[in-house]
Amino acid sequence: MLRRLSADHGSFRTVTFRPGINLLVADTTETSRETDSRNGTGKSSLVELLHFLLGAPAGKKSLTSRRALQKITFALTLDWPGDGRVTVQRQGCDPGFVRLDPDVRHDSGGLFDVAGPAVIPTAEWNRLVEQTLFGLGLDHPGISGRTMLSFLMRRIAAKAFNDAVRTFPQQSEAEATANLAYLLGLDWRLAAEFRELAARESTRRQLRKAVDDPVWGRIVGSVADLRGQIALAENEVSRLKDQISSFRVVPAYEELKNRADDINRRIRAIPNEDITDRRNLEDLQKSVSEAADPDTSYLERAYQELGVTLGRQVRQRFDDVQAFHASVVRNRRRYLMDEMNTIQQRLEARRREREQLGEELASVLKALEEGGALEALTALQQALAQKQASVDALKHRYEAAQALESSARQITAKRAELQEAMAADLDERQTQTREAILLFAEYARRLYGPEHEAYLAIQSGTNSLKITPFIDRGDSRGIGNMVIFCLDLTVAVIARRHGRGPDFLVHDSHLFDGVDDRQIAAALTLGAEVAEEEGMQYIVSLNSDDLSKAVQRGFDVEDRIIEPRLTDGSEEGGLFGLRF
Repeated sequence: MLRRLSADHGSFRTVTFRPGINLLVADTTETSRETDSRNGTGKSSLVELLHFLLGAPAGKKSLTSRRALQKITFALTLDWPGDGRVTVQRQGCDPGFVRLDPDVRHDSGGLFDVAGPAVIPTAEWNRLVEQTLFGLGLDHPGISGRTMLSFLMRRIAAKAFNDAVRTFPQQSEAEATANLAYLLGLDWRLAAEFRELAARESTRRQLRKAVDDPVWGRIVGSVADLRGQIALAENEVSRLKDQISSFRVVPAYEELKNRADDINRRIRAIPNEDITDRRNLEDLQKSVSEAADPDTSYLERAYQELGVTLGRQVRQRFDDVQAFHASVVRNRRRYLMDEMNTIQQRLEARRREREQLGEELASVLKALEEGGALEALTALQQALAQKQASVDALKHRYEAAQALESSARQITAKRAELQEAMAADLDERQTQTREAILLFAEYARRLYGPEHEAYLAIQSGTNSLKITPFIDRGDSRGIGNMVIFCLDLTVAVIARRHGRGPDFLVHDSHLFDGVDDRQIAAALTLGAEVAEEEGMQYIVSLNSDDLSKAVQRGFDVEDRIIEPRLTDGSEEGGLFGLRF
């Protein structure tokens, strides 16, 4: 049970709880003005503080994170099984840790073994709450003490009064009913599997949507496209492996390559030199043929016919000139012949050079073709590594695409399997479902009479365990709030009876918004009786006019209102004793 809510700030009005029903009333005073309101007196803040001290996350917008409150140390004293009572303290400016007094982690089995206070992480405090108040083990996927506390202490800030089986509007039905299943004694693991399945389905839909996107579609790809890409890439990998396995590293590869280039250039230059020499040779041959002795015999016949007799001296000089000219002709022909020989020798030398170069070039090219440089082998190995990595990436994408395309079938099959298993489990747990159904129906009849149909339907749904509380009185907000009241009371009682939940239930005054006076009185009377019969604590905050209407309808309020009595007459009248 909860015992005391306090703070180290002087203006805070300590709340002391007791067994049974506890009414925290917000009243108007004679000094209240028409513009005053009991909204903001602290009724809903009481629930927020209880959640805060029992380990709720404290974001920047949370109540205790406000500047006026964040340095205040709030404290809650509650009964702790095996350790008597424990007081937990926590500050909004340091929400990651709580102070426990005594340290309930300590085994106080010894007679003189007294544990002192301890500061522990809030996450560890949450685990202690789950283990001690809800009896959860270390492994409980899909359910949490925080969610179950949200059913036992609904928060108006989280819009927990919008739906009986949800603690906030965005909560999935699978998550909510898994936690309710635990509190009601049903197979919560099966119910939680629906939650996992819902998460897989959500992920699959997001991936499917991404695949349909023109850009992401190219990144993820389809199974058919990726299968073809993998085949081509693997063929390229095989080709590169064959090249590497047959590759032979040629020493001095660059030198051979340069020699081949030099030979090629020389072979290309030789024909040009031959053309020049052959042209010169032809000219020389023509000059040789033209270098002949002139015929001078006609001169002597010409002189004889003219009757001129040449003297001996003239004849001598003519012979000398003729001999000199013959000598010149012989020398020229010899020179020309020598030049021709030289040219022919060069032509012959280049022919032999060309043959030698051709043989050498063939040898070098053969060596180059049979292997390559070490750098070429390294480049091939790098290309193979890149292509292999590409194949691996394609295979991962193929597996992802295959899983995506097959996940829809798997999810459908798993959902059908879960639905069948859940239905079979509900048949086997008729004792638990019967207890919940009868208790809910009894509470509903206490509020609206036996003539109105009321039931708690528990069945295996397509996407989750279906828990449907129903009272045949229409769809008004007041009726809906009383459905929540009956369901919460049913869940709290069953969880308390079987050791799966704490012994308190807390309701905010918003639960009674729109509720008829008769049902307010009946609900408070029922809550008081059930709390006394079950050894529980039912804490309710409500406005004084709602309480007055309930009293007028027969609710016995004696000794059920707890201190403080909240008012809207001044800043000091609220729970915190200050405005913020």
